[in-house]
Order: sequence, then structure tokens, then C-alpha cells
Amino acid sequence: MKRRLAFLVFLCCLVPGSSALTRADEPESSTNHAETVGEIQAGPRALSKAFRVAARRATPSVVTVFSYGQNVEVPAEDDDTERPGPTPPPRENADGDSLPLTGLGSGVIVDKNGLIITNNHVITGAKKVVVQLADETEIEAVEVHGDADSDIAIVRIQRDTPFPFAAIGDSDQMEIGDWVLAIGSPFRLEATVSAGIISAKHRTLQRIRRGRLLQTDAAINPGNSGGPLIDLDGKTIAISTAIATRNGSYQGIGFAIPINQAKWIADELDEHGRVRRAAIGIQLSELSPKVAKKVNLPVGLGVLVYQVITGSAAERAGLKPLDVILEFAGERVRKPSSLQEVVERKPIGSMQEVKIYRAGKEMIVQVELATIEDPTWKAESDKEKDKEKENAEPKEDVKKSEKPAELE
Repeated sequence: MKRRLAFLVFLCCLVPGSSALTRADEPESSTNHAETVGEIQAGPRALSKAFRVAARRATPSVVTVFSYGQNVEVPAEDDDTERPGPTPPPRENADGDSLPLTGLGSGVIVDKNGLIITNNHVITGAKKVVVQLADETEIEAVEVHGDADSDIAIVRIQRDTPFPFAAIGDSDQMEIGDWVLAIGSPFRLEATVSAGIISAKHRTLQRIRRGRLLQTDAAINPGNSGGPLIDLDGKTIAISTAIATRNGSYQGIGFAIPINQAKWIADELDEHGRVRRAAIGIQLSELSPKVAKKVNLPVGLGVLVYQVITGSAAERAGLKPLDVILEFAGERVRKPSSLQEVVERKPIGSMQEVKIYRAGKEMIVQVELATIEDPTWKAESDKEKDKEKENAEPKEDVKKSEKPAELE
């Protein structure tokens, strides 16, 4: 019987003392089969130059993030264990008690005023966060906010002079096979650069409840968490977050949060201290072959409305079970995750146009977005009207709408 092998997904944040640097066996030398045609020889040289230029542009904005006093178990240091990279000095809390270094990750500065994007798991629960810049200057964070659902966090540092900051790319334009570089501080080795490609898109991890990830084979190791994944123009297109591995270190599969998603979350955290996500109050289903056959609709036509919550923004807009959402705010959607991403980033309380397919016809409806915490949210004026109406009419229990029989 074949033994089943399962990958474990590991966070890329390095807990001090938890990993040691080991040497890999040197690969057996092989015959050099270099091409002789001049044009082909220029390819590797051009790619090498592209790597060099991209890394030079991006590295000044990449930082190391030290977290102190988190509620995690810190393994004892072995005297004979090689500890590469710098060891930060101990820190103290407000009472003068020593704080242990409990986490180490990476981050990227995204504006001249010192806003840093990193991973939530790098800083969560930390009593103190210290940032080491590319020039080895250390600055204590003055503000830290995180979002567990997306594993994105921001760290704010300050000084009198502007900070070097990263150019931001467009992660929606990245395709499978595109070259990327990962920059970070694996095993405390700051400003480490590794190369690879985008090997898959739209991946999901159980611990990241909201958002889809890019998969890459660029080497990501403990300490890379929160560091940027950059394109060959040196622009940040994703934030490294996790690896799939059997032994806790890199084995060819890493995951990164697309920068379009990460930047929106960072802006929310910076402005509000939390992420405000919009919703319309529906449950969705993908039009997979099995579901499409049940409801007699084309596979992948759009996103099927499975259930509408009574009193929600969707019900007020006139959406019904078995409607198919084709477009939301002008964007084509085919999967529930795509629709969720489009909806949650729109302003709460705004009116958005939704194109739906119902009974063989396309139509447009307008929906007012609610908060994700309260799918039945309404504007204050509407709430007052409803309150007056409730005082004049008998109250009824609020129930979810019936599920369509076709999907039972």
C-alpha cells in the first residue's frame, strides 16, 4: 500500500531559536550544454541583468520586523547552533521588564512617511515591534494594526527624513510563468533575494479566510513573512505569507498575498484601524457542472444566488434565489470569491450596479452596500423610517428566505 504524503502549510515568520541553517549537499556537476548561437547566449545575460536591476530598485524599501513579548513558546538556544544574521538587542516594556524576541519577519515600506506592510502573524500579540531598515538603522514602531482574516498588517515608523519606499505593481496583471523575486530576511539573513516564477494563481489557505493567493517557486523560508514579491521592474506585486512543506522549510511551493488586495487592506487599517468590508446579504454558489445541471444554466455563466437574507440590501434591491450575477460595478464575475472581493472593497453605503440573468433575460438592479457585520444595514434615514413603520405595524420574526428546491 502506498503511503499517503501530505503537505503542511507553514507560516514564514521565524520564531527565534526555532530553526537552524543547514547545508544542502552539493549537486553533482553536469556537462555544460550552453548554446553557441549569439542571440540565445544573450538571453541568460539579459535575465541576469533584469534580476540585478529589479533587486537594486526594491531592496532599500525592504525591512526586517522584530516582534517582542508575543504569547508564543520560544525554544531554548543551542550553544553549538549556528545563528546567521544579526541578533537584535533585548527590549524592555514600560515597567522595565525584559521582553523576549518572539518573532521575526520582513516587511516593505510603501510610502515616504514610514507605512510598512507585513503579515499579521508576524506582529500579532507583540508588546513591542522594532523595524530594522536596509541600512541597519533600528526604529521602534509607533503604530501597529493587523487583520487576521487576510493576514495583512501595517507597522508605522517615524523619523525626520523621508523613507525609501517601494513602487507598487498591479498583481492582477501577473500571469503563470512570469518571473518574480522574493526579498526578505530568511533565518535572519536580511536583504536575501531569491528568484522564481508565478506557478499558480487563485490559491486559498484555510487560515486566510478572505482573499486568494499567488503561488510561487521563488525560495521562501522562515523570516520571509511580510517581505515583498517583486516583478522584473522592481515593483511589489505580492506579500510573502506561507509555504507548503514537510519539514518546515522551503520545498518549492510558497504563497503570497496579491498587492492589490494587500494595499486595500493596508489603507483600511491605516485610516480606520480595522478593515471595513461591505456586503449585500446573499449566499452564493459557483455554477459548477453539477450545480449548473440542476438549475439548467450554462457552466460558468456567473455567480448563482443561492439564498437571500430577509431584510438585507440584496432583498431590497430585488435579488432573488436562482438569479445569476454576471457583473458587479462593471466587473465580470464567475466565481463567488471574485464577487466577494469586488463587493467588499466598495464603499459601505454606496449604490452599485449589478447585472443579473433571470429567466432567460439580462437585467440591471441597483444595490446599496451594507457592512459585513450587519447584512441588514441601512442608512440612518431609512432606519428611522423603518422604526416608525414598526411602531405602527405588528412585528414579524426575521427569517432567512427559503432555499430554492432545485438546490436541495
